[in-house]
Amino acid sequence: MIEAVKRIFQTTVGKDYELTRPTEKLDDPKSHEYYIAKEFDYGCHGPMALPYVFCKGDGVYLHDVTGKRYLDFMSSFGAVNQGHCHPKIRDVMIDQMNKLTLTCVSGYNDKLGPTYEFMCGKFGFQKVHFANGGVEAVEHAVLLARRWGYEVKKVKDGKARILFPHGAYWGRSIAARAGQDHPEALYHFGPFGLNFSIIPYDDPDALEKELKGDSNIVAYLFEPIQGEGGIRYPQEGYLKRVRELCTKYNVLMIADEIQTGLGRTGKLKCCDWEGVRPDIMTIGKSLSGGFYPISACFADKDIMDLINPGEAMTTYGGNPLAAVIAKRSIEVLYEEGLIDNALELGKHLEKELRTFNHKFIKDIRAGKGLYAGIELDSSIKAFTVATRLAEKGLISHPASTVNVIRIHPPLCITKEQLDEGLRIIRDVFDNLYSVG
Repeated sequence: MIEAVKRIFQTTVGKDYELTRPTEKLDDPKSHEYYIAKEFDYGCHGPMALPYVFCKGDGVYLHDVTGKRYLDFMSSFGAVNQGHCHPKIRDVMIDQMNKLTLTCVSGYNDKLGPTYEFMCGKFGFQKVHFANGGVEAVEHAVLLARRWGYEVKKVKDGKARILFPHGAYWGRSIAARAGQDHPEALYHFGPFGLNFSIIPYDDPDALEKELKGDSNIVAYLFEPIQGEGGIRYPQEGYLKRVRELCTKYNVLMIADEIQTGLGRTGKLKCCDWEGVRPDIMTIGKSLSGGFYPISACFADKDIMDLINPGEAMTTYGGNPLAAVIAKRSIEVLYEEGLIDNALELGKHLEKELRTFNHKFIKDIRAGKGLYAGIELDSSIKAFTVATRLAEKGLISHPASTVNVIRIHPPLCITKEQLDEGLRIIRDVFDNLYSVG
C-alpha cells in the first residue's frame, strides 16, 4: 500500500512539492515563510498546498501577504461560487450574529424552518437536513440509505451494502475513506468494515451486474461529475441510466452534488442536465458562500422520516446563523444571474480549452458550466503547472490522485477575467514545452 501511495504522489506532484519547514524570513510577518513555518510547527499536515499565504479575497481575486493579487480559478473547491466575501451574504451574517447564533437542541429557532421551506422549494424535495461540512451530509445520506434498506426494502439486519464508484471522494472521515479507493486515503487508517463496495465509474453494465447479483444493495452513491477524481465527466445518458437501474432493482440513487451543485455546471443541480431526480441528494460548499461550514441532505418524507428524533443530530447543524447564510447564498445565485453566467461562460471556456494543442495534454474535460479539467501526460506534473500558474498570478490546484489541473473559478467571473486566466494558462503551457 505505501508504494501505491508513493506512486500516486509522484504521478501528480513529482519533485515540486517538498514537505519541509521554511528556514528563512521567519521573523517577517509580510513573508509567506513566516506563516507557513507556524502551520508546519503547530498544525496537523493538511492538503498539498501551494506555498502562498493569502490574507484577503474579493470577488474572483485573492491577495497574499506580500500584496500580490491572483485570479482564483479554484474558488476554494467551489465553496465560494458567489465570489470571495460577498457583501450581501456578509451583511445578513453580521446582522444575525448580533441576534442569535446557536440554540442546538435547547429549542427551535425562528430561522431554520423558513429556510428549510425555501430550500425544499428550490431543490424539489420534501425535506432537508442541515449539517456542517459536506462529509457530514453524505454520511447522513448513508444513514438514510441503511435505515431505508432495513425498514422498507427489508434487508436482513447487518447485511446492507452501498456502492460507490472508483475515483469517488466525499471527505476524510472513516466512513468517507471506506467509500473510496484512493491509496493515500486508506493507508494505515483501517480497518473499515462498513460493507461498502467500489465499482467502475461511468459503467452502467458494471452497476447492473452488481445490482442484479445482490438484493442486499440499498444504494448507489456517486458524483454526477467527479471532482477530486479529476473533473471526470461521465458519458451522456449515464445519469438517466443510473436512475433507471436504481428504480429497476429497488435501490436508492444518491447524488453527491457538493461540488457540482449550486450553479457550478450551469444548472442549479448537475442532475438537471438529464432531467434526473435522485432519491437522496447532498449539497454543501457554496451553500455557505464561503463564510461558514454548511451542508445539507435532501430526501422526501418517506425516506427522511425514517430517522427518529435524536438519532441524527449535530450541535451546530441547523443553527439560525447557518440558516440565514444558506438562504442568502442561494438567493445571490439567482439575483445576480450566476447560474446563467456559468452556463454561458462554460461554453466559452470549453471552446477555448479545446484550442490548446500542447503535446502533454491528454484530455480536456469540460462541457458543463465553469467546471473543467486539463489532464496531462506523465512528462509534466500537475503540481508543477499549478506552481507556475501561481507565479504568473493564477491559482489552481491539481487533483490529488490523477494528473489533472482543475479549473472552477467563482461564478461571478466575467468573460474578460476568464480570458485573462486562460491567457495565463496558455502562456505557462507554451513555456513548459513547445506547441505541436
